[in-house]
Amino acid sequence: MSKRILSMVLVLIMASTLLAACGSGGGKNGSASNGDKNGGASNTVVEDTSNQYGDTGGLKLPLVDKPTKLTWMVVSEIQLNDKLIAKEIEKRTGITIDFQSYSKNTFEDKIRLVVASGKLPDIFNGLRPDELKKIGQQKAVVAINDYVDMLPNFKRLYVDENPWVANSYGDENNNLYTWPIYNMNRDVNHGMMYRKDIFDKNNIPEWTNTEEFYQALKKLKEIYPDSYPMASKTKGDIFRDLAYGWGIGGLNYPAYYDESDSTWKFAGVQPEYKDMLDFLKKLYNEGLLDQEFLTDTPESWTAKMTTDKSFVTWDWIGRMDLFYNQVSSENPEYDLRYGNPVGPTGNIRTLPKIDADFGMAVANNQNKEAALKLLDYLTSPSGSELITLGIEGVNFNFDENGKPVYPELADLPNVDIKALEDNYGMWVEGMYLNPDHRSVYYNFTEKEQEAQDKILSANKFEALDPVLNLTEEEIATIAELQTSIIKSMEEFNAKYILNKNYGDKEWNDWLAAAEKMGASKYADVYNQAQKRFDANNK
Repeated sequence: MSKRILSMVLVLIMASTLLAACGSGGGKNGSASNGDKNGGASNTVVEDTSNQYGDTGGLKLPLVDKPTKLTWMVVSEIQLNDKLIAKEIEKRTGITIDFQSYSKNTFEDKIRLVVASGKLPDIFNGLRPDELKKIGQQKAVVAINDYVDMLPNFKRLYVDENPWVANSYGDENNNLYTWPIYNMNRDVNHGMMYRKDIFDKNNIPEWTNTEEFYQALKKLKEIYPDSYPMASKTKGDIFRDLAYGWGIGGLNYPAYYDESDSTWKFAGVQPEYKDMLDFLKKLYNEGLLDQEFLTDTPESWTAKMTTDKSFVTWDWIGRMDLFYNQVSSENPEYDLRYGNPVGPTGNIRTLPKIDADFGMAVANNQNKEAALKLLDYLTSPSGSELITLGIEGVNFNFDENGKPVYPELADLPNVDIKALEDNYGMWVEGMYLNPDHRSVYYNFTEKEQEAQDKILSANKFEALDPVLNLTEEEIATIAELQTSIIKSMEEFNAKYILNKNYGDKEWNDWLAAAEKMGASKYADVYNQAQKRFDANNK
């Protein structure tokens, strides 16, 4: 039984348990509020303090008219209840949060145990959207769209400006059980990198196309014969990561959407895929690609990239400064820089602006309206600033360049989001819903900013594939096909590149084998879902 099927079985068990534990879930549009013990309406008149806290998106503060306490399960290794942000949320909204913190290593197991117990915290994350749909249809978590009239920030982002969201992430009735995260990603986060110090030293210009990339590696091999100029640490994922440069990449890889004919295809059988394999095979055969590129560990890869063993790789942009910091005392000239993409498209992937994979959800209980309003506030500009910037004049100020500075943290070598979490309870996974881009998270180093500018100025991005909403049956079909076809594709990739005798005959044999294993059926699942997507978005 695959892990995917096991997971689905677990969800069914969870759903049954939740039904017994939760009973009826309450009505729509606040119909359950009359019986609220915590966050419901009362006759108390509460002063509107919204104008003290910036743009709330139309929400009135405080959010409740009497003291209200919510439980919130988050990923964190610190106790958050006494932190500045927890106290400020209570001050602004009237809601006291009892944070239930679990480390990243234990969170996934814990959330599944909690869900199976039926004793859901008021707010939590960590389940996949398809899992939330199942328990949502069992009334264990709320359908957020039922409460949209009291959620102005949710309505603006996910109903008015992006009406496709419910179609892509909701159930068959467009009920949405997960609160997406908006505008989290940086524009450029991964890509090709090269040792500029070595290129400059040897008068090798940075490549602007795939042939120039190949010629640069050849030149490096001539100068450094004991080296393998290109290294990798991602093992079989190298094909997925480079696929965007050949126009066959996508978030659903190995399925991708071909904009030229508006059709989903299985990447591993396309002519462009063979072209990519042939290119890597050429690099491998000529000693330009590390002979251990499919087995290298992060440690062995690091050793090569921080010495004169390898000079080009694909990775996260933060690596440019991490590697420099690691070796600068011995090699102050070390200078890893972001390079142009490789492949005929010359593009990298586009990261989505709306992400529902965090699985933010609200339990369907007497606190649901207060919990939903709290998430809506944290989605507003005011709440976003609080969670990801802090409180201006209290724990931070803007400098002359408009960058936040934290006087209390002046002694730290680097004020990153982890430091903000540890000291103030900011940037806690599961709490940031619409990050403020003035935050330190978007403070790029000079090398990282160069990467952003290089790709943005030339608009070297592959188009983002449609976000499809697969049915339970389609998810099962994909899971079943993946078990065999992905493993076979990975095995073929390795043999095709490593075995000099592999060529057109073996490629054609692979095409026949892939078809028998369901390559067309795999793509057809997405094409059927695309038809529904198109019909629902007309």
